[in-house]
Amino acid sequence: MDSGKRIDITQPLWDQSTFVGRFRHFAFISNPLLSVVPEKELYAAKELYMQYKAGQEPPGTKFEQVVRAKQLYESAFHPDSGELQNVFGRMSFQMPGGCLITGAMLQWYRTATAVVFWQWVNQSFNALVNYTNRNANSPLTTTQMGVAYVSATSAAMATALTFKFYVQKRTKHPIVARFVPFVAVAAANWVNIPLMRQNEIAKGLEVADENGKIIGKSQIAPIKGISQVVTSRIIMCSPGMLLLPFIMERLEKKAWMKRITWAHAGIQTAVVGMFLTFMVPTACAIFPQRCKLSIDTIKKYEKENYEEIVKNTDGKPPQYVYFNKGL
Repeated sequence: MDSGKRIDITQPLWDQSTFVGRFRHFAFISNPLLSVVPEKELYAAKELYMQYKAGQEPPGTKFEQVVRAKQLYESAFHPDSGELQNVFGRMSFQMPGGCLITGAMLQWYRTATAVVFWQWVNQSFNALVNYTNRNANSPLTTTQMGVAYVSATSAAMATALTFKFYVQKRTKHPIVARFVPFVAVAAANWVNIPLMRQNEIAKGLEVADENGKIIGKSQIAPIKGISQVVTSRIIMCSPGMLLLPFIMERLEKKAWMKRITWAHAGIQTAVVGMFLTFMVPTACAIFPQRCKLSIDTIKKYEKENYEEIVKNTDGKPPQYVYFNKGL
């Protein structure tokens, strides 16, 4: 970042062609502390962001103020609509929200009632996150959102209970039960996110050339983007939900841990929080936000969309088209 010249405030501050650059960008906008910034400060940041974008920022505006405005704006406002997002659905709330729910799921997993309740809480949180980060150009009806929510919650509960009562009985090893939450969360993600973004698949996503000019639509593009988002979400929670069971299984046998059973939930929540602080930007950075798709793939599977792209590019379609994969 060079503070000596103007920046394109609409673009990331770091090179997005590298994992490190993407990690720094997502760490920048998913900082958990951003979720407690007052609305008044957020709207002030939006105003400065828009002023700078138009080249009309107040005289004497410092570079650090512009960077801070960019951070607050991109962490709290929807990139399509520009509306202030629900604080609980923002990526900056993934760490505090995720660690509380994940910690609870890992702590209270022994009874069917606890499994069902915490899976419901988790899927309700996931539905809110998915809705908050939806593509505003492909809005869902109330019915579609309801179906997505009920389907994902049902899938999570059914998977969790099946794993708990079938697999656990076959293995008889106590640690297996600790993996019930992860299996359920992974399965539900493959239901929740595609259903919440079903209109993108049905109607297609707008795709652009290398310069950002919209040249057509593709229905394969959202399938690729959604697959990457689901993979990222599962990876995001994996370390905490896969490593912590082994850690707690060993710690709970220690005499000092047996004396503080009341603190086990708090300990698990804190450890999950540490994992998520690092894993939220890591998972988001695995795949480029600006996803690309070969024109040959569209030509092979989407004849009508390919012909539209050819028409819009005067018969010279680019080798690749680009689109925003979402979060």
